[in-house]
Amino acid sequence: MHSLQFTAESSSNGMVERDFTVGDVPGVLWSPASGATDRARLILMGHGGGNHKKSPAMAGRAQRLVTGCGFHVAVIDAPGHGDRPRTAHDEQEIAALYRARAAGEPEGPIVVRYNAHLAERAVPEWQATLDALQELPEIGTDGPVGYFGINMGTAIGVPLVAIEPRITAAVFGLHWPDVLAEQAKRITVPIEFDMQWDDEHIPREAGLALFDAFASKEKTLHANAGRHKELPRFEADSAVRFFARHFGRAVTSPA
Repeated sequence: MHSLQFTAESSSNGMVERDFTVGDVPGVLWSPASGATDRARLILMGHGGGNHKKSPAMAGRAQRLVTGCGFHVAVIDAPGHGDRPRTAHDEQEIAALYRARAAGEPEGPIVVRYNAHLAERAVPEWQATLDALQELPEIGTDGPVGYFGINMGTAIGVPLVAIEPRITAAVFGLHWPDVLAEQAKRITVPIEFDMQWDDEHIPREAGLALFDAFASKEKTLHANAGRHKELPRFEADSAVRFFARHFGRAVTSPA
């Protein structure tokens, strides 16, 4: 088992940002600046394909969750992303994706295949990271844990939540059901699911099929008009309210 090692720390906009490693996996933990040592709920966030742990989407969502609800938020770089080197397999799959995109061919089959490969590597990394995070006195093992991931974050998050009983609420969206539907059938925790009605990559029937596969008694579908990359920013605020509702926290206006 690898312990968590902090490697850098800074503070701004009401948040303490601490870089860490668990083994050779780099991550970031955002915490409330007003009480970084106080117990608080933990949200794990998965970033999208081609991005990294501190991408604007991750930092923006963390800001809402930390300053709006007082949560801790942790993100790790997925395999082959951010500060992690790419393998030969990573390079092959990325090249295949670029070729399909240049030729105007469907990207879905390549993305589904590659994301499934990344999930096999990332799920045990996330479990090891959660083990290490819960050893911190400001997090501990007695508080609820949520997961928030869209696109590739869903491809990694669904198999993670399917086998990880510590995660008790999740926000997913924008992915194909091909590999994930069977895993989604094992998920019973409350779910919020985002999809784009006019997605040029994921047919709406595919998005609806993945949503339908979740066995959760409480699951909510948020379908917005627009293309794949046009998910409204207000869906991040909805995710904050979702976690606040299930984790018993009031939402305040971010600083």
